[in-house]
Amino acid sequence: MIDSSPTVGYACINLNLQANKIMTNRGMIKKTFQSRGLAYASELALKNVQDLLTIVDWNLEHGFRLFRVSSDLFPWASEYKIAELPDFMEIRATLEEIGSRPIRLTVHPGPFNHLAGQGSVLTNTIKDLEYHADVFDLMGLTPSHWNKINIHLGGTYGDKMATIDRFCANFNRLSENLRARLTVENDDRPSLYSVRDLVPVHERIGTPIVFDYFHHSLHPDGLTEQEAFLMAYDTWDVRPVVHYSNSRRDYEDPKARAEAHADWLYTPANTYGREVDIVFESKMKELSIMRLRGDEPDLTPQLERLINQQKKKDPENPPAEVVG
Repeated sequence: MIDSSPTVGYACINLNLQANKIMTNRGMIKKTFQSRGLAYASELALKNVQDLLTIVDWNLEHGFRLFRVSSDLFPWASEYKIAELPDFMEIRATLEEIGSRPIRLTVHPGPFNHLAGQGSVLTNTIKDLEYHADVFDLMGLTPSHWNKINIHLGGTYGDKMATIDRFCANFNRLSENLRARLTVENDDRPSLYSVRDLVPVHERIGTPIVFDYFHHSLHPDGLTEQEAFLMAYDTWDVRPVVHYSNSRRDYEDPKARAEAHADWLYTPANTYGREVDIVFESKMKELSIMRLRGDEPDLTPQLERLINQQKKKDPENPPAEVVG
């Protein structure tokens, strides 16, 4: 059973609240942004951060003291500085209010970020990662791995060691506040990066390793779960964050892809006697944790419709909600 420990959290979307149109990932298509510009981006961003405050307060009331913030708070954030938005003063005040709450906030920028990339790929990656650091700065959060900005190393570009070298070199191009928050996560494919692969990265630039149980089960690289867990655990300078989910193929659909996350949670995480914070990456978000606690959610028709929609989304990187 999962209890109401402050170490339990989930990612990006609160389904109970989204059923009532409370969400933090309102966005728009490029054509709309080009026609309506900063004013509309600012309007959506303000609604997103206001709703983030509502979600954070709901989390605290229900025993969740860890939450992964959506990367889509600011629509088309690559096209402007947050301070340029017409509603910046109100946005900043709301972000400061969020940052004052006793909750651990993290973020997981999208898979298109490749810090080992080159040219425009690297330029866009740095821009996106710095945007996430700016949001945490505006919240008044002290730069540290407590509020992690978590990424994957990305592809190997045909040479894993050369890619690791480039990742470490490009790390030094990031701002000090971003470097202080950056973490890396093990992958779910043997062609990519295991916990074992990431240890040298930590040894060179100090980035802690976020241990993902499900990913490790698909790419153990000769390590037991306990060995990999402890290897990652020892890279942290604050209480570690780990990611946990179950296999859709094992518990819900034998025809699902091996990498597919289950909609719900079926088993607890073994933390091997260590204190960690756990982000549960099930598609049913807070409902999964509530169900494992024995607190069966009240499935209204509106919430049931939302659950059916959620089953089609990636629990790690859900898409933005396009509103116009």
